[in-house]
Amino acid sequence: MDPGMDPAGAFPVLERELRAALAEDERRQREGEAKLRALRQGVPDYDQFREIVLASHLKPLEKKDRLGQRRNVLWNPCAAPAGTAPACTVDIPQELDQLPGTAAEFHRDWRRCLKSGTEKYQFLLELGGEALGRIFQADVGFGLLGEFLTVLAENIHPGDRAAILQILQSLAGTERFGLNVALLSQAEKESSQDLFRKLQSRDGQAAGQGEAHPMETHLEKETEEERTVVELMKLYQIG
Repeated sequence: MDPGMDPAGAFPVLERELRAALAEDERRQREGEAKLRALRQGVPDYDQFREIVLASHLKPLEKKDRLGQRRNVLWNPCAAPAGTAPACTVDIPQELDQLPGTAAEFHRDWRRCLKSGTEKYQFLLELGGEALGRIFQADVGFGLLGEFLTVLAENIHPGDRAAILQILQSLAGTERFGLNVALLSQAEKESSQDLFRKLQSRDGQAAGQGEAHPMETHLEKETEEERTVVELMKLYQIG
C-alpha cells in the first residue's frame, strides 16, 4: 500500500490485500492436509497423489444438495446460459477484468477462466516474468510449475524467447523452487526438456523478429540468452 495514500481510500486496498492473504493461507492449509491424506492412504504413484492435491478445493455434496428440488447450477463458474453476459471472458488477456496481483487471484483466473493452452500461454506472457515472480515469491502452488512448463513447451512461438526466459528466471527465484522441480511428474519433466530443446533451437532463437538491430548488438543479445538458457537448464535439472 502506498504510504501517501488517503486514509479513506486505503481501507478498500487493505481489505482486498487481507482477503487475498486469507485465501492464500487457506489454499496452503488445504493442500497441506490433502498431501497428508494422500500419504496416509498410501497412493501407489505420484499422478494419483497430484490429483488428490489438485482436487483439494472440491467439497462433497451435503444431503440438502443431493435431495429435494432440482436446481440449475453452473458447474463451470465462467460459463453462462445463452443470452446472458458471461461471468468472465476467455479471450486472453484483453478481456479479463484485470490481471491478477496475488497468488489467490491467479489461481482463480488460471483454474476458472482459461480454457485452452493457447489462452494460458498468452496469459503468462501478458503477466511477464517480473509479475509472476512477485505473485509467487513465497511459493509456486502445487502442480503449477509443471503446468507452466507444459503450456510454454506446447505453445512457444518464435520471437517469444526472451519473454519465456524471463518467466523461467523469475520462477527459479521463488521459494521452494528446487522442491517443486523435484516433484514434477515424468510427463512434466519431458515437457520441460522439450521446452529447453526449443529454446536452444534456431526456431526458438528468432528473438527480435521484425526489429532492426545492428549485427554486433544482435550477437551480444543472442550470446547472453544462450548463457541464460544454460544456467536455467541447471536450475531446472535438465540433463
